[in-house]
Amino acid sequence: MPPGLIPAGSPGSETAFEGKQLAAPLRQGQLLTDAQILGPGLLAGSPRGSAAVPLRMADPASIQLVSPGQLVNVVLTASNGMEQPGESQILAEAVPVLWTSAQGGKASPWPATAETDGLVVVAATAEQARRLAGASTQGKLFFVLVASPPG
Repeated sequence: MPPGLIPAGSPGSETAFEGKQLAAPLRQGQLLTDAQILGPGLLAGSPRGSAAVPLRMADPASIQLVSPGQLVNVVLTASNGMEQPGESQILAEAVPVLWTSAQGGKASPWPATAETDGLVVVAATAEQARRLAGASTQGKLFFVLVASPPG
């Protein structure tokens, strides 16, 4: 490939991404860059100061409905301790999904484990990340798919 056509973030050698995990499946012949690998490159294209925040959803099966690139609102439903749900609150609005434990209803590119079941990683601002970190210990987390903002 001519050097001018090689995308930024491409591996410098054949083994540069060896042992790394893909954020989403790739098609045969698709060029690989650091933005498709779990790690710091996963935030490529996100606003400066963004953080990748892992979230454990209350309904692991719902992960099949979302894929990287989609925008979601993250909602916390807290319990009052008497088996009745409390007030729901939106912790983060229109955050992009970076990675899920199931990719668009298909199995993840690596074997699923109990540790990854129900996980979603989103890109969040510093303030959103502060609200989201550890939120699953305060109640149940859900996501709501939202449309891209106009513009």
